Amino acid sequence: MVKILFRLFFVTLFMGLLAFTGVLWVFWKWGQDLPPYHQLSRYEPPVASRVHAGDGALLAEFATQKRLFVPVKAMPPQLVHAFLSAEDKAFFQHPGVDLVALARAVVTNIAAMGTGKRPIGASTITQQVAKNFLLTNELSIDRKIKEAILAIRMERAFSKEQILALYLNEIYLGYGSYGVAAAALNYFDKALDKLDLHEVAYLAALPKAPSNYHPQRRTKAAIGRRNWVLKQMQENGYITAAAAADAKARPLGIRPPSGFDETSAPYFTEEIRRLLIGEFGSDTLYEGGLSVRSTLDSSLQQKAERALREGLEALDRRQGWRGPLARIDQNADIDAQLAEYTKNLPDLRYAALVTAVEKTKAQIYVNGQTATIPFELAKWAYPPRDPDGVRPQPITALTQALFVDDIVIVQPPTEAKDLLKEGYQPQPNDFALGQRPDVEGAIVVLDPHTGRMLALVGGYDYRTSEFNRATQARRQPGSAFKPFVYLAALDKGYSPTTQILDAPLALDQGKGKPKWKPANYTRKFYGPSIMRVGIEKSRNLMTARLAMAIGMPAVQDYAAKFGIDADLPPYLSMSLGAGETTLLRLTAAYGQLVNGGRKIDVSLIDRIQDRYGRTILRHDKRDCTACVAGEGWQAQPIPELAETRLQLTDPASAYQMVSMLKGVISRGTGKRIADSGLVLAGKTGTTNDNTNAWFIGFSPDLVAGVYVGYDVPRPLGKIEGGSTAALPIFKDFMMDALANAPTIPFRRPGGISLVPVHAETGERVRHDDKMAVLEVFKPGQRPKSGILIDLPDDGAASSASAVDAPALY
Repeated sequence: MVKILFRLFFVTLFMGLLAFTGVLWVFWKWGQDLPPYHQLSRYEPPVASRVHAGDGALLAEFATQKRLFVPVKAMPPQLVHAFLSAEDKAFFQHPGVDLVALARAVVTNIAAMGTGKRPIGASTITQQVAKNFLLTNELSIDRKIKEAILAIRMERAFSKEQILALYLNEIYLGYGSYGVAAAALNYFDKALDKLDLHEVAYLAALPKAPSNYHPQRRTKAAIGRRNWVLKQMQENGYITAAAAADAKARPLGIRPPSGFDETSAPYFTEEIRRLLIGEFGSDTLYEGGLSVRSTLDSSLQQKAERALREGLEALDRRQGWRGPLARIDQNADIDAQLAEYTKNLPDLRYAALVTAVEKTKAQIYVNGQTATIPFELAKWAYPPRDPDGVRPQPITALTQALFVDDIVIVQPPTEAKDLLKEGYQPQPNDFALGQRPDVEGAIVVLDPHTGRMLALVGGYDYRTSEFNRATQARRQPGSAFKPFVYLAALDKGYSPTTQILDAPLALDQGKGKPKWKPANYTRKFYGPSIMRVGIEKSRNLMTARLAMAIGMPAVQDYAAKFGIDADLPPYLSMSLGAGETTLLRLTAAYGQLVNGGRKIDVSLIDRIQDRYGRTILRHDKRDCTACVAGEGWQAQPIPELAETRLQLTDPASAYQMVSMLKGVISRGTGKRIADSGLVLAGKTGTTNDNTNAWFIGFSPDLVAGVYVGYDVPRPLGKIEGGSTAALPIFKDFMMDALANAPTIPFRRPGGISLVPVHAETGERVRHDDKMAVLEVFKPGQRPKSGILIDLPDDGAASSASAVDAPALY
């Protein structure tokens, strides 16, 4: 008997050793096929890149997976406790595999065999990380064994905190949320550190199956699972019974994410997206977690959008009424039909149903209530102009334009200021008739001293057209280019009172070609006129003669160095704006006039930080070590930064040009805004057949450019041009943008003289002459004068032998 037991013992021992050896061989064999887990030490989960305005407002997120990376140390402990209680309460004790939990799962699954219940798992957080990063979701013994081996190896290679960080930032929690930070925003519109107990418990309830605990579709199950998590937290000693009971009594409290701030700048953010892809590549943009602080001014952006939108609508109304959006389908839901049209309209524009029409008003159904379109706010709705631009007779009754069951666009009267004629007061329930304009346009706003882009609107509505007319549309600038011809002459010694002949001009263009005969917009000739008048009145013949005198190479040089066109053809017509450029380029060029002739590089980005907060790009490259006060600010002298901007032109010439452009608004083609009360200067631009309209202008610290035109060029209207189509948009924007700004004059360089001269003849006059303008002269320049009044002795360089540049004939 003893011998038998002894033999049985050895046989059992031998079989056990054989089985153990077999298990070790199987584990070794499986281990050979495992993915290299050490790569996790370099793994960085995909994180969304975010773009912020200068004031911190969120503008856009770029991501393949909406994820925000947060270190475990920055997470609230309550959140970590909730996930540990729900997923792996022994996380900090086990070596990667929880044998106790595994045994419990085996017993439970054996007991449930044949019941149809899904087998429960015993995967630790480490195993879940191994599966999510290195394996598939395949349900098999092979995958589970590999998962366990990887988990044990990972526990040896990484700290518990590293594994937990990978898990909490990688796990999918539904609602398009990868990681707990994204889930907190998507479910509760909160940052992690603002979550309440019942909210962190709900997030911890989601990892197993987010769709099974959907807050709207499966609310009861979601609350049940959340309460289970709270119970586990209580049993593990993380919360008290009272806290658990209070949290269980609360509703889920789901709040849709407010998402972006009120500022919306889709054309701007698209430009930033292009820049980031070009600089860093798509992978870094969509997965790298960049934090981009842009140059956008949220307030100016909103004002620019409104000015452009209202200006394009006003221009479009002057071209006539093209009819309703559609006719209502009485067999379908009326509110649903109106909502479908409204969602594609800009803010404060609504689709409305015409329910009754009389001579003086129309009854409409809009936003679920009855309202009125009075005749005064719809009398613009005459038929469109004919091909020759002739305007039909105005309507005398609304019954001529609107009909019952029409679906039309309406807007508050305050959004159609061009219809609010003096003395007319709309009623509270009144709406103005509107229509989506066919014409397009753009506005761009820059800081002329730094080149920072403060606002950008590339079209009427980004949802219907992503084409950016400020940066992508190359158009002829027309007369808006002329200041750079005159600036080239000023740098060559000409002065604002140099006389140029305004008379017919005919130039040979070559064999077999007709002569080039430029003409003024008025089709008149004015004889000898001073340069100031040439720019203020936008005289084509004077500009062409001036370009002939200084030579087209000089014009080409100024077009290139001011960034307007690096390859301007050497044809004389280019001096009149026949070349092509973009609104952004031309606006930046004007900024380089008002800033004293310094070169600026347009920037949309102030700073970029990586996911760890390290600055990897900064627009301002100037060194300022004195800006960092190690012991705090103690009334040290203000640091002086070195001037690094390239000087493009003589500051005195730039100021002469600014003064002449100020005259454009006082007496010239921009006098429609002379009553603004603001310190402004600028220039209109209109191309042949009125196809493009421009106004580029500036205050001492803000430059704005406006372009208006059709995407497929055609006339804007018989009498439409820069002064009627673009200038009102510029005025509305500047009046709004500078409403509370202090009034300061344009900054004047040293070494110049200001002398009162006649605004049209250039002759010296008294200060109180009604045609007097303080003209800017460089040392050695003086006005021609028939009045024997000595120049003021102000130290400016002048002498009896100083003469003006010759007149051009």
